[in-house]
Amino acid sequence: MDTLIIAVLSFVGFIIAYHTYGRWIANKIFGLEDQAITPSRELQDGVDYVPTKREVVFGHHFTSIAGTGPIVGPAIAVFWGWLPALLWVVLGSIFIGAVHDFGALVVSLRNRGQTLGEVAGRMITPRAKMLFLLILFLSLTVVLAIFGLVIAVIFALYPESVLSVLIEIPLAVTIGFWIHRAGKSLLIPSLIALGVMYVTMYIGAYHLPRLFDLGFQFNIPLFGDTLASAVVVWTLVLFVYCFIASVLPVWTLLQPRDYINSHELIVALLLLVAGLAFAGITGHADLIGSAPAIASDIPPDAPPIMPFLFITIACGAISGFHCLVSSGTSSKQIQSEGDAQYIGYGAMLLEGGLATIVILACCAGIGMGLFTRVNVDEGSYFYRKTISQETGEHIKGREAWMMRYSSQIETIENPNGTTKKVGGWLNHGLGQKVGAFIEGGGNFLTSVGIPLKMSIVIMAVLVASFAATTLDSATRLQRYVIQEIGLSLKVKLLDNRYIATAVALVLGGIVAVLPGPKGPGSGGLILWPLFGATNQLLAGLAFMVIVFYLIRRNKPIWFAVVPMILMLIMPAWAMIWNMFAPETGWYFTGNYLLLGVGISIQALQIWMVVEGFLALRTARGNYPELPPIADFTG
Repeated sequence: MDTLIIAVLSFVGFIIAYHTYGRWIANKIFGLEDQAITPSRELQDGVDYVPTKREVVFGHHFTSIAGTGPIVGPAIAVFWGWLPALLWVVLGSIFIGAVHDFGALVVSLRNRGQTLGEVAGRMITPRAKMLFLLILFLSLTVVLAIFGLVIAVIFALYPESVLSVLIEIPLAVTIGFWIHRAGKSLLIPSLIALGVMYVTMYIGAYHLPRLFDLGFQFNIPLFGDTLASAVVVWTLVLFVYCFIASVLPVWTLLQPRDYINSHELIVALLLLVAGLAFAGITGHADLIGSAPAIASDIPPDAPPIMPFLFITIACGAISGFHCLVSSGTSSKQIQSEGDAQYIGYGAMLLEGGLATIVILACCAGIGMGLFTRVNVDEGSYFYRKTISQETGEHIKGREAWMMRYSSQIETIENPNGTTKKVGGWLNHGLGQKVGAFIEGGGNFLTSVGIPLKMSIVIMAVLVASFAATTLDSATRLQRYVIQEIGLSLKVKLLDNRYIATAVALVLGGIVAVLPGPKGPGSGGLILWPLFGATNQLLAGLAFMVIVFYLIRRNKPIWFAVVPMILMLIMPAWAMIWNMFAPETGWYFTGNYLLLGVGISIQALQIWMVVEGFLALRTARGNYPELPPIADFTG
């Protein structure tokens, strides 16, 4: 029952916040006007600037900001206990994340759909613009490099999910062209497509589980003696898809696919909530009995909860990546300024709701029991209960959670005879993080009568679909950033959307396919330790742009200044810990690549903050007007 009570209280809190705090910001601070001319109408080009109904933009916006972030982050953070993770998700999403996303969206709407990097040049200083764009460029390069790996890992662990994920692409394109020509609503075609996806989930689960099994190696020579693995091949295939998707008009693929994904999430959330409610009422889902509220048995190789909780859970509480979506794609599609609260503030609260469900699934859901997948003849998979060797009973409750989160902790003996615990954090791989939610959520679905095998496929398809959405949205966003850098440096060649997209994917691809800590195709993991702090630093800098917008408009800023300070301090603290922590810091371990990049990012942050202080003296009430449309290059 405790699991159900916490879920209900969290969702009620989100609903109240939307209708009170969110409405106050929309009406009293930003003064949204339904009649204002939006960038999608002023600069309509049929490719990027396309006036779109708010429910369709919501679907795109939510699925782009969600991705796997609100799944992986909370699945890691419950390592410290479920209570700190839950508090950060609920309070962070209401008072920080939703304000960040909403503010970035409105600022972009009021500046002809420019990204916050471009707006920073007018709100702060021209130098701040280039600093912001460089940080965006570094962040997105890592995102592109890593998300191919995320999808490949999901496909490898849950090959039953591949068919449903791939079939969504032709379905979305077909719907996009049909809707564009007929001018009809997306709703009915989207629901039909979702039904087709569920049919393919069933086929994948029970009839073609190994159709796309990625456990094999492709014998293709790369970089001398290195052989490209299935991960490399899938990454390259995905990048080709991303090139096509990011240069097409948004109505052909991006909007219909994201709309289908939004319905997929709603159905999955309803099933999860129904399963959670039933399991909670019957006592099968026990949060307090399954996982510690605040974990005490943490190995020394794990980073401290302060400040790393605020870095580990990004999406679900606040994420700098969201400002790119708000100011990069969503602001170019909104047809009425009054839709901004629904899309910017509302989507972030729904993501907070998803992160809340993830926390409960990774704790109470895992506590309902562990299962082992068995591969029998002809690749037919089934699940059997994981049995304790000591008791011979099905592993449930706190023991199940400990096995999922602490089974890789090893006690080793030092040369001086003392012992220490290692491995619980560093060896907690990507597959385990994603798998905790997929399998814990699958347990919830079984409570409403869905077979375990089908439940696992539903959850795996959900995660893979959102990872793919983030990947191609990030490609489009990186294209915008490269175009803006090209305009700033007067490199006209980079203004071409095909060339800018190619540059984005070539650079991301080089990092992605290089051999890394997990073998070929895991090169993105080399720079991945930088991403958490850099992403949250980006959120702090986005708040800085929002604050300057408000100062120049003579608006109150206190509600944005406090989150800005928090999101400038916490990422810097985490980055410094990563670089100079005794024994484990990059300086002491000789990891000079990460150390050099980390120092560079910190220098860019300090430089931009200094630019802000210098601009602050003359900013109050001094709002720079936009250039004439004829001179505008958005």
